[in-house]
Amino acid sequence: MAKKDNKQNEEVIDENINAEETVTDTNAEEQQVEAEAGSTNNEVQQIKDKYLRLFSDFENYKKRTAKETLELRRTASKDVMMAIIPVLDDFERARQNAAKDNTEETFSEGVQLVYDKLFKTLQSKGLEMMKTTGEVFDSELHEAITKIPAPTPEMKGKIIDTIEFGYTLNDQIIRYAKVVVGE
Repeated sequence: MAKKDNKQNEEVIDENINAEETVTDTNAEEQQVEAEAGSTNNEVQQIKDKYLRLFSDFENYKKRTAKETLELRRTASKDVMMAIIPVLDDFERARQNAAKDNTEETFSEGVQLVYDKLFKTLQSKGLEMMKTTGEVFDSELHEAITKIPAPTPEMKGKIIDTIEFGYTLNDQIIRYAKVVVGE
């Protein structure tokens, strides 16, 4: 009987060893599954991060292109305005010559209406004439052609006369005013 008990004990021990090996194998498999799950979670997190960065870059691109398109539309007429400004200068010179007392030149009412209509149309498109005469000289806005003695002390450093008017298009300078400054 002792042999039978030994055999049973050996069988129980073998079963315990097999059970421990199974548990060890199960633990190893669980650890491997957990490691793979952790690796998968890292990959998912990296993919989410890449997606968020790509989405953010695309949103920035959309905003930048919308801003550039808006700016392009605002200044698209710059070349046309630059071509028309000399015509406005000629109108202004003709009007100034007609206003002189000792001239035979006239600036008819019809020409004045055409000038006013042209100028108002250009203003509606964003063109503005800079105010210069009597203003303080600013090298960011004005180009000094010459300096002359100021007629009064308060005119020192101010614009005495405007040779060519400056213009802005939608608050951007497209031509600097050419002026005479008092010193």
